Amino acid sequence: MQNVVERVLNLLIYLLESPRPVTADDVRYTVQGYGQESDEAFHRMFERDKDLLRRMGVPLKLVALDEWEVDFGYTVDPDEYALADPGLTQEEKVALSVAARMVRLGGSHLGVNALLKLGGVERVAGLEPLGADLGEESDVLGELFGAVSQRRRVAFDYRGHRRELEPWGIAHRRGHWYVTGKTPEGERVYRVDRMAKVEVSEETGQFTRPDDFDIRKVMDGQPWEAGSGDEVEARVRFDPDLAWWAARTLGVAAPAEGEPLEATVPVVNKDAFLGWVLSFGAGAEILEPSDLRDEVVARVEGALEALA
Repeated sequence: MQNVVERVLNLLIYLLESPRPVTADDVRYTVQGYGQESDEAFHRMFERDKDLLRRMGVPLKLVALDEWEVDFGYTVDPDEYALADPGLTQEEKVALSVAARMVRLGGSHLGVNALLKLGGVERVAGLEPLGADLGEESDVLGELFGAVSQRRRVAFDYRGHRRELEPWGIAHRRGHWYVTGKTPEGERVYRVDRMAKVEVSEETGQFTRPDDFDIRKVMDGQPWEAGSGDEVEARVRFDPDLAWWAARTLGVAAPAEGEPLEATVPVVNKDAFLGWVLSFGAGAEILEPSDLRDEVVARVEGALEALA
């Protein structure tokens, strides 16, 4: 991920600073990160990077290099790309810089790089991040944030099934990103890094989010507690070596050392609950109800068949 970020930033700087449109060959043999690739690999990489720049809002254009329109080159107009000066004070720039260094996405310093367009960063501290890495789902997150703000429906694969969702909100909790919203089966919460083949509808304004929706209330509880379906009580047994972790997650008293934990868990979102139970491997067993127990067995058998 870091190599991709550095290469795309190098490409953007080259396009901004070049006094003329540049060809693909210019890019390949000038911009760091491209020159060692084969012809086919370079073209695939360059196409992905151009698409990424355009998704980021960079006004990348393909223009003719001669009046006969035989050769073409790429250019970014600095005036179109530049941000209007927001008039930030030095104190405000320092505050933004500190905030940008508090978190990372996939190890990259995108926040700090963005501050360069606002006049730079403060000189009183280094550029090392101060806080936690928020994961590597930056491309998918961008699409999901757009879907939430523009009221676009999304479709994606999740644990072997195709899902459809009206995304109401996104939140970060315990090291993972979650998206929550309405499905044909009711309200659901999904972990973003487990979503695959995400497709966002091109049509905007496809749904209305409830006025009383509060993402904080949804994420204050466990993911399996969110939703509008019927609640069931699941009884789960955790092996002694994992009982402390299960107790901590559930907010219950841990058993004595060397003893298993049996807990009763209220469940609305069955997918989220089953995913959590399966994360314990053979160290957790659903005792009741039978349909949830059978679903765990079916998922394990399906995974084993896929590996066979």
